[in-house]
Amino acid sequence: MIIGLPFSRKAGSRARRSIVCALVALSCLAGLPVQAQSQQTRVHVPNFWDPKAVHDRPASIPDKIQFLATDNYPPFVFRDPQGRLTGFNVDLARALCQELDSSCALRIKDFEVLLPALDEEEGDAIISGLSRSLPSTRRLNFTDDYLKLPARFVVPADKADTFDEQELAGKTIAVETGSRYEAFAQEFWLDATILGLESETEGRMAVKNGDADAYFGDGLSLSFWLPSESAGGCCAFAGGPWLEPGYFDEGMAIATRPNDPERAAALNYALRQLHEKGIFRELYLRYFPLSFY
Repeated sequence: MIIGLPFSRKAGSRARRSIVCALVALSCLAGLPVQAQSQQTRVHVPNFWDPKAVHDRPASIPDKIQFLATDNYPPFVFRDPQGRLTGFNVDLARALCQELDSSCALRIKDFEVLLPALDEEEGDAIISGLSRSLPSTRRLNFTDDYLKLPARFVVPADKADTFDEQELAGKTIAVETGSRYEAFAQEFWLDATILGLESETEGRMAVKNGDADAYFGDGLSLSFWLPSESAGGCCAFAGGPWLEPGYFDEGMAIATRPNDPERAAALNYALRQLHEKGIFRELYLRYFPLSFY
């Protein structure tokens, strides 16, 4: 299925993730985070681009970009109640093309056939959370990460201000069994009790029910659980985002064919421009009202 992204490349205006000190604070990203006010709640918007770097517009800009993605992947690519394709990646692709003054379309494919579709030139770029560390993807050209997915702690809401993630001796930390969060906790927090549970849901409920002092897991999914009816206002994020290399540092990027470095370079340029112009911030706040940073 091909979805034409609704804008013209001739539009007159351009719209707008070895020591226990494993905590990577926001200031350890490529640049310092921007703080914004959203619904009277302070929101941290991540910045993955060096604010001091100067990047000239590439000499070669593609006239068109055929994006490849899979749907049913909220909040990145999914269908609204009316069946219309929407999501963070959809709006990001649209904004990238407006910045480059290129015409664009989005072709929906099953995830397992995204790479063959790219190789067979059914599309030019995959924007669907494709990992760059897989043997089958290491040959591709990737843009810089446009979104990293950190680990976070959630604790009882009344403990959030006093919880110290660097002082975990004697604490019971719930994690999902077999996950990289469990592997990290067992490696670094030897003085804590690591409570392995079968699912993320069980881990979160352990905090809500008082069976654990904290849950350590995926910040993105936790950001949607915390304001949900299931959470019932029980809990809150505590501490900062964890982006420890080798565990939580791999982020989301756009992939292009090995013989198409110019398109990746153009997309990289456009990503930086979207950040500098505040467009990335607007998109982040639109789809992630409770920041996972």
